Amino acid sequence: MKEKSHIAKEHYDISTTDGMKVWQRAVKRIADITCSLAGILLLSPLIAAIALLIKRQHNGNVLFRQERIGRGGKPFTIYKFRTMSTMIEDSVPQLVATCDSTNSTPLEIFLRSHHLDELPQLWNVLRGDMSLVGPRPERKYFIDMIMQQDARYELLYKIRPGLTSEATLYNGYTDTMEKMLKRLSMDLHYMNTRTLRLDTSILIKTAIKIITGKKF
Repeated sequence: MKEKSHIAKEHYDISTTDGMKVWQRAVKRIADITCSLAGILLLSPLIAAIALLIKRQHNGNVLFRQERIGRGGKPFTIYKFRTMSTMIEDSVPQLVATCDSTNSTPLEIFLRSHHLDELPQLWNVLRGDMSLVGPRPERKYFIDMIMQQDARYELLYKIRPGLTSEATLYNGYTDTMEKMLKRLSMDLHYMNTRTLRLDTSILIKTAIKIITGKKF
């Protein structure tokens, strides 16, 4: 596996794979800070209301915390509103834990289906763990599985993971290895061609899907 990783790095040097110039990356980070801070402040009543409703259910913690791998291959804690039983992954990590009536309340299903459970990740963006747009962060368990098939995953360590991405919009939840590998190819293409204009387009399309209730 190390040999495959070495070959991947030779063919995908960051100088030729990151479509953004240094000044664009600086603008992107400023936009992340500004938008995430504004989002936290403007949506604070909604965030507080969701937290209170979950708390009043008396069936678990308000927030769900999980370790993900970010830029530089460093782990960080991702935050979400809890939308299912904390017992779901007691044995083996699951690609996509199904949120339904067997393990979630109607409120939790609503939050998950409308992606409102991801609002706490604005804090991750503000901290610098994530960006508004970028490859979705994955767990080490599944990264190791992907690396056995395609060592190029390491290249994604060069950029911050994001709240949304092209793969999120067009590949949906990655519930199979085939979809995970397809997502990797899409994420690498994004990294190679990303621009501020593309990021803006992805954010707008994501917002439209959320507002119109379309699943992705």
